[in-house]
Amino acid sequence: MITLFLIFLNIIIYFITPYSIYGLFGLNILFFKGNYWQILSSMFLHAGLTHLILNMIVLFQFGSILEKYLGKVYFLLIYFVGGILCSLLSAVYIYFFDSSVNLIGASGAICVLMGYFAFLDRKSTLGIIIAILLMSFIPLMMGVNIAWYGHIFGFICGFILAKIMSMKKRCL
Repeated sequence: MITLFLIFLNIIIYFITPYSIYGLFGLNILFFKGNYWQILSSMFLHAGLTHLILNMIVLFQFGSILEKYLGKVYFLLIYFVGGILCSLLSAVYIYFFDSSVNLIGASGAICVLMGYFAFLDRKSTLGIIIAILLMSFIPLMMGVNIAWYGHIFGFICGFILAKIMSMKKRCL
């Protein structure tokens, strides 16, 4: 199961990666100076055990469903293409609005899955949007530094990718 592999990979990377190198592998202004791997590597770093656990719970919840629906190959494609698109949009945000950020976490890629699911199950769309807004802005109101824009970019990317896939299926 790909979802379990991604969870395992995130957990292993969390425990073997020293926090001192997060500046090199998190998504930050250095991306624009040639550290292009940050687009992908930032998706596997987490700020703490709580951050990791919460992300992995949501990855399991939506990943398990979408992996069965899409199949392993398409699921991986959506997760990584969506996560990379989300990271690219977040890099643009960092460049123009907050160059001091070091963005880490699988949240963007996970929100891609949530956006994809919201497109497939229109009854759940409003609930998922509310969940994304809550998990993006409640921590900010509590003083927790969170990349709210990464969640929103991820949701939008997932929704658009699902729309593209549904249009592609209709054309076949």
